[in-house]
Amino acid sequence: MTHDPSRPLPTVRLAMPVEALQIAEIQRRAWAEDPVHSRFLDQASVDEMAEVWHRAITRPPLAQYRVLVATEPWGRPEQTPEPNTSRLESRVFGFAAIGPSGDDDAGSREAEVLAFIIDGQARGRGHGSRLLNAVVDTMSADGFSLARWWVTSTDDDLRRFLVGAGWAADGAHRELGSDDGVVRLKQVRLHTDISGGSGQDG
Repeated sequence: MTHDPSRPLPTVRLAMPVEALQIAEIQRRAWAEDPVHSRFLDQASVDEMAEVWHRAITRPPLAQYRVLVATEPWGRPEQTPEPNTSRLESRVFGFAAIGPSGDDDAGSREAEVLAFIIDGQARGRGHGSRLLNAVVDTMSADGFSLARWWVTSTDDDLRRFLVGAGWAADGAHRELGSDDGVVRLKQVRLHTDISGGSGQDG
């Protein structure tokens, strides 16, 4: 099967404010599948979560804080005012949030992946690899030379994906939890040299 050159390809780009709701919906679906994060779903509505993402997109605390989205064409083409042209809407199937590393031992050129989720219905279509490449390229373009990522210790799929892309554990680990001690989350830290960007087409 060949690609129709008139149909846009899946892509990764900076998120637009109007996509905050789609990002929140993807995040909630992912949390619902996770026994730890599912406990927090009743603490915020999808609209409240969308507002948080809207602020992250439109009013980040620093210029290096960015939200990226993995998209692909969706729906039927719509005619535009321009003669003989049409527009195809895109749908968000994954997102990532990145920024300077907040770790105590981080240097000024060390960045961090703060969030990275591919919607369950879109896995296996290349969105994860494209999004990861774009994350690395964006961090590198912003002047960072090292990327860090705190990964849940039991998330073998994500860790395998990152190791295959050249990331490795750096020996750091931490445990997060709720004030009442009911929720405990163990994480390990992975890192990778990004001084040369992804080295791949995103």
